[in-house]
Formats: sequence, structure tokens, C-alpha cells
Amino acid sequence: MKLFLDTANLAEIQEGAKMGILDGVTTNPTLLSREPGDPMENLKAICRTVEGPVSAEVIATDVEGMLKEAHQLSKLAENIVVKLPTTTEGLKACKQLTSEGIKVNMTLVFSPTQALLVAKAGATFVSPFVGRLDDVSSDGMNVVAQIIDIYNNYGFETEVLVASVRHPMHVVDAALMGADICTMPFKVFKQLIKHPLTDVGLEKFISDWKAAQQ
Repeated sequence: MKLFLDTANLAEIQEGAKMGILDGVTTNPTLLSREPGDPMENLKAICRTVEGPVSAEVIATDVEGMLKEAHQLSKLAENIVVKLPTTTEGLKACKQLTSEGIKVNMTLVFSPTQALLVAKAGATFVSPFVGRLDDVSSDGMNVVAQIIDIYNNYGFETEVLVASVRHPMHVVDAALMGADICTMPFKVFKQLIKHPLTDVGLEKFISDWKAAQQ
């Protein structure tokens, strides 16, 4: 399973890249608005830092506006993926952009039916938001499992990108289900490697070695 960072913070992305296991980045207007500087220049810097896909989202809600913004975003870097909302207008834009060879990430997906439609529209990635589903007393990971089953049934090439990840168990569940990608905040990314028994074991190895040298 590929691991993405869901952030527009360049320092976090640089730190993740140094670990050698970062496969891509997802951003959105909210994340970009939190960072100083010009959002377009920040996106370019992110694309230079990461070899994998970098999702950048349009803010238009009509198909003409989406296409205009998508073409502008796609020119920023070769690894830019245009992020579109899963709406009727978004589906129209997705179909057009994919026919032009532009990669598309369909976001704000909350149901298997939405995921089915974006796959038929040719999306590169589908982004079910598991955390937000959990927030409204729905089972976000169950929706992911249904999407994976549907895609496997019909051989859709759209990759399942699990988004709105809140904790490491979302990552574990996504991996067990066979999701293609999991994107997460830097805090969760760092939690994946932490375990108290690792820390305790390392401390004992070091203390035992020091004792043996005395």
C-alpha cells in the first residue's frame, strides 16, 4: 500500500521524504490556506520534493470553471493530479480531463455509488473520507471495503485512496482490505513507527551494552 501525506506543509513533506517511504501528497484549499506564501508556488515546491503524485484541488463548482483551473494546475508540474469534487459537474470535468490524459483524484466520496460513478468516469484515484463518515456514526472503513469489492468485481483501474484518516488503525484496516493508498496527516504518519516496546527494548540494549563495557 502506498503512503501519502495529507498536508501542504513543506517541512513536514521534506521530513517524510527523508524517511524514504513517502509515495505522494494530497492537498486541498484548506491545507494550502494555512501555509504562508503563494499557494501555487507552494505546490511547485511540494512537487519538487516528492517524486509521486501531488493532488491539487479546484475551487470552481461548474464544469467550465473546473476545467479552466484544472488546466492551470496541471501545468505546474508533471506530477500534479487534479482534485475534483464528486458532484455532477465534477463527473463531467473528470471525463473530459481523463480523455486529455490529465490524472484526476475525485474527492469528497462518501458512498459506494459515488465511487462506482467516478470509476466509470475514468478517475485515476477515488478518495473516500473515512474519518468524516465515522464522525456521523457511519462506518467509514466498511464503505472502503465495499468500494474495493465493486472495483475488483469489474476490474476498474481507479485506485482507492483512503482519506480523512484519523489514527493508525485506519491505516491498518485499509492495508488489510487491500486499499491502494492511504493519505494521512503528518502526526498519524509518525505514529505508524512508534511503539513503546520498541523504545523500552532499545533503551535496555543500550544500557546493557554500556554495562558490559565498564
